[in-house]
Amino acid sequence: MRALAMPVCSACLLCLFLLLLCGLLGGWVLSICPTVCYCSRGHRVVDCSSRGLTKLPPGLQHNIHFLNLSFNSLQGLESQLTHYAHLRTLDLSYNRLATLPSALPRSLWDIRAAGNHLRLLDKRDTAYHWNLKVLDLSDNELERVVFINNTLASLLTLNLSHNRFWTVPTNLPHNLESIDLSHNYLMQILPGSLDRLPKLAKFFLHNNRFSLLSKGIFDKLVGLEVMTLGDNPWACEEEENITKLLTWAEQTRATILGCPCYIRPICGQTHQAMPGREWHSALFTEIPLWVNSRVEGHDGQSPARIAEVTSSYQAKLALFDTGVYQDKRGVNESGDHRMFVWTSPTNFDRFSTHTKTTASPLSSKKSKAANSRNKCDKLLIDIQQTVSLTILAILTGFNTF
Repeated sequence: MRALAMPVCSACLLCLFLLLLCGLLGGWVLSICPTVCYCSRGHRVVDCSSRGLTKLPPGLQHNIHFLNLSFNSLQGLESQLTHYAHLRTLDLSYNRLATLPSALPRSLWDIRAAGNHLRLLDKRDTAYHWNLKVLDLSDNELERVVFINNTLASLLTLNLSHNRFWTVPTNLPHNLESIDLSHNYLMQILPGSLDRLPKLAKFFLHNNRFSLLSKGIFDKLVGLEVMTLGDNPWACEEEENITKLLTWAEQTRATILGCPCYIRPICGQTHQAMPGREWHSALFTEIPLWVNSRVEGHDGQSPARIAEVTSSYQAKLALFDTGVYQDKRGVNESGDHRMFVWTSPTNFDRFSTHTKTTASPLSSKKSKAANSRNKCDKLLIDIQQTVSLTILAILTGFNTF
């Protein structure tokens, strides 16, 4: 009896060990990337865009860095993303969100929620995002945003274009370098609203409803480099009031695109000191491709069209983006999938007539490196699947025995 019990105990231990190993490796293999998504860079960059999703896909790794959920039908993600503590970039653009999801990870550097149905940004939505650098809420229905003093200390880029603001928001984060409030209904800037923005370099106010502005409203913007004021119904007949604004526009060291009252396309001492530079004001007045495509692409537009719109949106985002990610997915000659590639615009000169507005192309060395990483990722997945199948075969043989 003892001789019979020993093999049975050994078999039980072996079975338990194999089950544990299979569970660990099985979870590693099956949960490494959701089946409806495309993953790269060690499966920490996850693209689930344009998949018709109505809820968060299962199987996401907890250590993902980049998550693209744009162009889906998501309506609510309340507290579902909180535990992704390593997440740096989250793209929720062009879904059906009425509010920004609560309790988003505090690790985020970049939040993009353009093209939804947001009407209010509450102070609790951003109160604890100390690491956030880029916030894009363009093309929504926002009429009001509330920021708490001394929060969002790391925020550099804020895009609130194509919304429904009547007044420039107050209590703006103090370290902002770029603000886009173009294509709203702005009629006034309250005194003191811009007094604590010493680092603001790019301020986009074109295509609003300004007619007059208070004297000295921009005087505290000591770091200003570029401002757009075109396509506003300035009250040019009120000479006494408008002259003060025109004088500032002529004498400021910044470049003013779209001078009030159409006295000239560009104002500012910087432009006068550099007569060789040419600018196109159309860059700040044209209707972007992705605005008109919102309904079309969301209601049955072809994947090719959606990809075109997305590419245009990402390349031209706010005309001042600090880090544009481009979806380089596709199949190359070897059959491997390409991955997301981060690119950064060099400087504001890219808006000149002689410079492309899209991000710079990658060098051949970077392309080869990207392909090598993809091949390594593919090989890793093959090895993992082989190990899983081997364990399954062992278990099947053991059960037969």
